[in-house]
Amino acid sequence: MSTLILGVGNMLLKDEGVGIHTVYELKKEILPRNVKIMDGEAYKPKLLKWSHQYDHIIIIDATLDNNPPGTVQLIRPRYTTNFPLLMSAQEIRLRDIIEQMYLTGYEPNIYLIVVSAASVNKVGTELSPSVASAVPQVVSLVKKIIQRSQKVQIVEYYL
Repeated sequence: MSTLILGVGNMLLKDEGVGIHTVYELKKEILPRNVKIMDGEAYKPKLLKWSHQYDHIIIIDATLDNNPPGTVQLIRPRYTTNFPLLMSAQEIRLRDIIEQMYLTGYEPNIYLIVVSAASVNKVGTELSPSVASAVPQVVSLVKKIIQRSQKVQIVEYYL
Protein backbone atom coordinates (compact mmCIF):
# COMPACT_ATOMS: atom_id res chain seq x y z
CA MET A 1 0.00 0.00 0.00
CA SER A 2 1.29 3.43 -0.87
CA THR A 3 0.46 6.93 0.27
CA LEU A 4 0.53 10.25 -1.57
CA ILE A 5 0.77 13.49 0.41
CA LEU A 6 -0.34 16.42 -1.72
CA GLY A 7 0.01 20.02 -0.62
CA VAL A 8 -2.11 22.38 -2.70
CA GLY A 9 -2.27 26.13 -2.81
CA ASN A 10 -0.46 29.17 -4.08
CA MET A 11 2.77 30.19 -2.35
CA LEU A 12 2.35 33.79 -3.55
CA LEU A 13 -0.94 34.34 -1.69
CA LYS A 14 0.18 34.04 1.95
CA ASP A 15 -2.18 31.62 3.79
CA GLU A 16 -3.34 30.09 0.48
CA GLY A 17 0.08 28.41 0.44
CA VAL A 18 -0.31 26.49 3.71
CA GLY A 19 -0.48 23.15 1.89
CA ILE A 20 2.78 23.84 0.06
CA HIS A 21 4.52 25.10 3.22
CA THR A 22 3.40 21.95 5.04
CA VAL A 23 4.74 19.54 2.42
CA TYR A 24 8.10 21.33 2.56
CA GLU A 25 8.13 20.67 6.32
CA LEU A 26 7.12 17.04 5.76
CA LYS A 27 10.05 16.58 3.37
CA LYS A 28 12.32 17.14 6.39
CA GLU A 29 10.73 14.18 8.21
CA ILE A 30 11.71 10.53 7.97
CA LEU A 31 8.74 8.78 6.41
CA PRO A 32 8.21 5.22 5.13
CA ARG A 33 9.50 4.46 1.63
CA ASN A 34 5.99 3.95 0.28
CA VAL A 35 5.06 7.59 1.01
CA LYS A 36 5.42 10.16 -1.77
CA ILE A 37 5.22 13.89 -1.13
CA MET A 38 4.11 16.23 -3.92
CA ASP A 39 3.74 19.95 -4.32
CA GLY A 40 0.26 20.10 -5.87
CA GLU A 41 0.89 23.57 -7.21
CA ALA A 42 3.27 22.09 -9.76
CA TYR A 43 1.79 18.64 -10.40
CA LYS A 44 -1.99 19.13 -10.39
CA PRO A 45 -2.48 18.47 -14.15
CA LYS A 46 -0.97 14.98 -13.72
CA LEU A 47 -2.63 14.19 -10.38
CA LEU A 48 -5.55 12.18 -11.74
CA LYS A 49 -3.21 10.00 -13.78
CA TRP A 50 -0.75 9.51 -10.90
CA SER A 51 -3.33 9.13 -8.15
CA HIS A 52 -4.28 5.62 -9.29
CA GLN A 53 -0.91 4.45 -7.97
CA TYR A 54 -1.86 5.21 -4.35
CA ASP A 55 -4.04 3.52 -1.77
CA HIS A 56 -4.11 6.57 0.53
CA ILE A 57 -4.13 10.21 -0.55
CA ILE A 58 -3.62 12.97 2.02
CA ILE A 59 -4.45 16.45 0.69
CA ILE A 60 -3.53 19.62 2.59
CA ASP A 61 -5.20 22.92 1.68
CA ALA A 62 -6.43 26.23 3.05
CA THR A 63 -10.10 26.94 3.63
CA LEU A 64 -12.20 30.04 4.26
CA ASP A 65 -14.77 29.26 6.90
CA ASN A 66 -16.07 30.74 10.15
CA ASN A 67 -13.35 29.14 12.26
CA PRO A 68 -10.45 31.14 13.71
CA PRO A 69 -7.42 31.26 11.39
CA GLY A 70 -5.15 28.30 12.07
CA THR A 71 -7.99 25.87 12.89
CA VAL A 72 -7.15 22.41 11.54
CA GLN A 73 -9.85 19.98 10.37
CA LEU A 74 -9.63 16.45 8.99
CA ILE A 75 -12.34 15.60 6.45
CA ARG A 76 -12.93 12.32 4.61
CA PRO A 77 -14.50 13.56 1.34
CA ARG A 78 -16.32 11.26 -1.01
CA TYR A 79 -18.69 13.69 -2.70
CA THR A 80 -18.50 17.42 -3.36
CA THR A 81 -20.96 17.94 -0.50
CA ASN A 82 -18.28 16.62 1.89
CA PHE A 83 -16.02 19.61 1.24
CA PRO A 84 -16.01 22.76 3.35
CA LEU A 85 -18.33 25.45 1.99
CA LEU A 86 -15.47 27.58 0.66
CA MET A 87 -12.02 26.22 0.20
CA SER A 88 -9.12 27.99 -1.38
CA ALA A 89 -8.68 28.92 -5.02
CA GLN A 90 -7.82 25.26 -5.74
CA GLU A 91 -11.28 24.07 -4.64
CA ILE A 92 -12.96 23.41 -7.98
CA ARG A 93 -10.10 21.54 -9.61
CA LEU A 94 -9.51 19.47 -6.49
CA ARG A 95 -13.17 18.50 -6.21
CA ASP A 96 -13.24 17.59 -9.89
CA ILE A 97 -10.18 15.37 -9.57
CA ILE A 98 -11.60 13.53 -6.55
CA GLU A 99 -14.98 13.02 -8.23
CA GLN A 100 -13.26 11.73 -11.39
CA MET A 101 -11.39 9.18 -9.27
CA TYR A 102 -14.65 7.80 -7.93
CA LEU A 103 -16.40 7.93 -11.31
CA THR A 104 -13.65 5.78 -12.82
CA GLY A 105 -14.13 3.20 -10.08
CA TYR A 106 -10.93 4.08 -8.25
CA GLU A 107 -11.64 4.64 -4.56
CA PRO A 108 -8.53 5.48 -2.54
CA ASN A 109 -8.71 6.43 1.12
CA ILE A 110 -8.75 10.22 0.88
CA TYR A 111 -7.91 12.43 3.83
CA LEU A 112 -8.44 16.15 3.36
CA ILE A 113 -6.73 18.33 5.94
CA VAL A 114 -7.86 21.95 5.79
CA VAL A 115 -6.44 24.90 7.69
CA SER A 116 -8.69 27.91 8.23
CA ALA A 117 -7.27 31.10 6.77
CA ALA A 118 -8.28 34.70 7.37
CA SER A 119 -7.79 35.53 3.70
CA VAL A 120 -6.38 33.85 0.61
CA ASN A 121 -6.10 37.05 -1.40
CA LYS A 122 -3.18 38.81 0.28
CA VAL A 123 0.03 38.77 -1.73
CA GLY A 124 3.13 37.47 0.04
CA THR A 125 5.12 34.30 0.55
CA GLU A 126 4.91 34.13 4.36
CA LEU A 127 2.03 32.53 6.25
CA SER A 128 0.19 34.61 8.84
CA PRO A 129 1.31 33.79 12.41
CA SER A 130 -1.91 31.90 13.27
CA VAL A 131 -1.74 29.72 10.15
CA ALA A 132 2.04 29.20 10.47
CA SER A 133 1.52 27.95 14.02
CA ALA A 134 -0.87 25.27 12.67
CA VAL A 135 1.75 23.71 10.36
CA PRO A 136 3.38 21.55 13.09
CA GLN A 137 -0.09 20.29 14.06
CA VAL A 138 -0.79 19.34 10.43
CA VAL A 139 2.60 17.58 10.17
CA SER A 140 1.76 15.59 13.30
CA LEU A 141 -1.70 14.70 11.97
CA VAL A 142 -0.23 13.52 8.65
CA LYS A 143 2.28 11.33 10.48
CA LYS A 144 -0.55 9.78 12.54
CA ILE A 145 -2.55 9.03 9.38
CA ILE A 146 0.50 7.41 7.80
CA GLN A 147 1.14 5.35 10.92
CA ARG A 148 -2.47 4.14 10.97
CA SER A 149 -2.39 3.28 7.25
CA GLN A 150 0.82 1.27 7.78
CA LYS A 151 -0.86 -0.71 10.57
CA VAL A 152 -3.86 -1.39 8.34
CA GLN A 153 -1.48 -2.65 5.67
CA ILE A 154 0.13 -5.13 8.06
CA VAL A 155 -3.21 -6.42 9.33
CA GLU A 156 -4.55 -6.86 5.79
CA TYR A 157 -1.36 -8.60 4.71
CA TYR A 158 -1.73 -11.32 7.33
CA LEU A 159 -5.43 -11.95 6.77
